[in-house]
Amino acid sequence: MPTTSFRGVDYLLIETLFSEDERLIRQTARQFVDERVLPVIRDCYRDARFPQDLIPEMGRLGFYGANLEGYGCAGLSNVEYGLIMQELERGDSGLRSFVSVQGALVMYPILTFGSDAQKERWLPRLQSGEAVGCFGLTEPDFGSNPAGMRTTARRQGDTWILNGEKTWITNGTAADVAVVWARTDEGIAGFLVERGTPGFTTSDIHGKWSMRASVTSSLSFADCRISEADRLPAAKGLKAALACLTQARFGIAWGALGAAMDCYETARQYTVLRKQFDDRPIASHQLVQEKLACMITEITKGQLLAIHGGRLKDQGTLEPAHVSMLKRNNVAMALDVARLSRDLLGANGITDEYPIMRHLCNLETVKTYEGTDHIHALVIGERVTGIPAYR
Repeated sequence: MPTTSFRGVDYLLIETLFSEDERLIRQTARQFVDERVLPVIRDCYRDARFPQDLIPEMGRLGFYGANLEGYGCAGLSNVEYGLIMQELERGDSGLRSFVSVQGALVMYPILTFGSDAQKERWLPRLQSGEAVGCFGLTEPDFGSNPAGMRTTARRQGDTWILNGEKTWITNGTAADVAVVWARTDEGIAGFLVERGTPGFTTSDIHGKWSMRASVTSSLSFADCRISEADRLPAAKGLKAALACLTQARFGIAWGALGAAMDCYETARQYTVLRKQFDDRPIASHQLVQEKLACMITEITKGQLLAIHGGRLKDQGTLEPAHVSMLKRNNVAMALDVARLSRDLLGANGITDEYPIMRHLCNLETVKTYEGTDHIHALVIGERVTGIPAYR
């Protein structure tokens, strides 16, 4: 398994597109992954546990809500934020998911839809890593169709009574606060539910072959009583929940690049060093070079998509349908790169001495969550035809 510091993947002089600040932010995240993540992530994946001791360190580095303003957040550009996500997922998808959920799916809705009191109470703690959050939208019977959710919140005086279940929730059992979406008489609304609230229970999902270094949970609400002060006052309708998903999907598009880069560079190094047939490196063979050429081309195209998307987001012109293309393309590309890389390593590719199979298994989940490949295809299809085809 390579132990040298990651030097990046840059075929088309991508480096020239970044500012000095962007390169510095990337280097900070890159060094963190090289020094703190890679030495432990294989054992974490084997043991199906998240490296919890890294949580406060990532807070000190400003990774949580890095592209948000105020309350201790770093206030970085969206390209800088994307580069952090890229490097974290080079370490492992589970690590990027933790940071992505904390920032895009918990801090973002509190900052965007929450009251001043909610922001002041939770955002500084979430930014530092003192508190952990989760996002409860997906249900056992409703993933791609969140509008069908069955979780309800019934108003009773100045309180709300929650009933229902959420599943496939990243950070669920580790969370101090859950952003929960429920159906009310006034439409879909968002609520903050603290750990320990009577009627609120969590349980981990076990037996995963993917995202093993990530906490994945179910949330259950049985006559769970919360106050009006726990409702996100500006979160009105499903559109609010989907706006949070758009933030997370943007980070995923960058993160997938990191996984692809790690697989590609592992395969490139391996084929240069591995010798077969007259003691020649297998990288000297045409079929091997064709695969490497395909991988570096697709990674480069994904980089350009992500960078342009980040610039548009900083300008305020990136649309949800644009993000669907970024997420769909880059995750599919990363899966293809992982599979080609595993092929080039032969039998060694299935062992955890190398990171490829871990990335490959993780990416199977990344392709499905935060909108499946098919759902994003329909979003793009509606954007180019004006005709929705979700039924």
